[in-house]
Amino acid sequence: MSRFAIIVLLTVFSVFNLPGQAHNIVVVDSATKMPLPNASIFDRQGNVIGVCDSKGKIPYISAASYPITVRYIGFKERVITSAVTDTVFLQENPMELPEVVVESPQHRLMHILAYVREYSTLSTYTDTVFLFREKMVDYMLRADERVRFRGWSNPRIIKCKSYYRFTDANGLDSVSDVSNYHFSWSDWIGVAPIAKIPSSLRNIDCGADTLRGKYGKAEIWIKNNDKVTVNVDVLADRTSRKWVPNLSGFFKDNLDFDRFNVRFNYDNIIGDSISPLDLTGYSFNVESNGRGHEMFRFNTANEPFFVNTYAEVYVIDKELITVKEAKRWERHIFNTEKIEIIEPMEAPDLQPSIKDLIARVNLVDTGEVRLAVVPDSRLMGRKIVKENIAQRALQVLKNVTGISRYKLNRNTNRRWKNFKKEQRRRLDSRKREEVE
Repeated sequence: MSRFAIIVLLTVFSVFNLPGQAHNIVVVDSATKMPLPNASIFDRQGNVIGVCDSKGKIPYISAASYPITVRYIGFKERVITSAVTDTVFLQENPMELPEVVVESPQHRLMHILAYVREYSTLSTYTDTVFLFREKMVDYMLRADERVRFRGWSNPRIIKCKSYYRFTDANGLDSVSDVSNYHFSWSDWIGVAPIAKIPSSLRNIDCGADTLRGKYGKAEIWIKNNDKVTVNVDVLADRTSRKWVPNLSGFFKDNLDFDRFNVRFNYDNIIGDSISPLDLTGYSFNVESNGRGHEMFRFNTANEPFFVNTYAEVYVIDKELITVKEAKRWERHIFNTEKIEIIEPMEAPDLQPSIKDLIARVNLVDTGEVRLAVVPDSRLMGRKIVKENIAQRALQVLKNVTGISRYKLNRNTNRRWKNFKKEQRRRLDSRKREEVE
């Protein structure tokens, strides 16, 4: 064999054995050994570079991206230094569920508080805008459909801190805590409605089921005792849009989505359905060509642009309230100086690149740059309070609004389960009486 042929063979061999090849790496639950579909992959710079497929398989990752971070909400993240393993085991991250108190039939609305962490990128052929954002948001949902108060299922922002990095074609960049460009999808994806658990999972402790749509796997259900995870490919079928009802207008406008995956986590499931009452958190990954007809352009009028948003939503407090209290929440004007962003213990530490971005933004002399413009304190700095939910740090926020009392009863979850069981028993008894 000639020297040239040997060099060619060695080159080909090295290409197909690069440490970046991740085609055979699968992400699974360390306890059940079941694959974790749509787990998110971050590169060494903290950018979202892909998601696992429906079988938990990691896509191709270049060697320059390592070490990579695998993240799946509800599990502890895992850092992989190179593609030398074939299976990545993620351990479940125990979450202390918010307490829900059923006090009286008058409490017919459910108020939810949550922490949101998002990574969004807008890019053209020449420019890129990266956004890291943290938010405190709330939702107001009707526990009783007869209630006339409409509420809101999309996240309403209570407090927000944003960090932007602008990069041009030459690699030059600048940072800021504000931007005139709004391109995130996180404000449009909210709490999913009540849904029935597939019949194949109702009478078993652990298992998985896949519901196929017209264009692929629409829903992947995973059950582990009283925990249920639903992975939804919104683009797999028109019926999958029921999980993101507030985006119906974008689908009617035929916006070009390349990827649209949503994952919902539920706990303390009793019965054959899941509801917002059982929700512990959700995450999503949306990739689109553009974002609405009124979206801005950078330099060229017809230059295409691409938007990618990955976000994690951690539910940190729930309570059933009266219509009167709900209206007070709706009208309340929040004093952001008295409200801190409360980061749950389950949220992983920020990547070094994100911490660097935050530090750069905090060094900006906003007073000098904006001159007479009063800086928005909600978007400055990262005074994040890392609290254990057991300490009920959100009571500070509730005291500010003056509409809630401290819930200290540790048996609340048990009471709520008993309440649901009793309701189901009464319903079954009524059905038997009707048959007789």
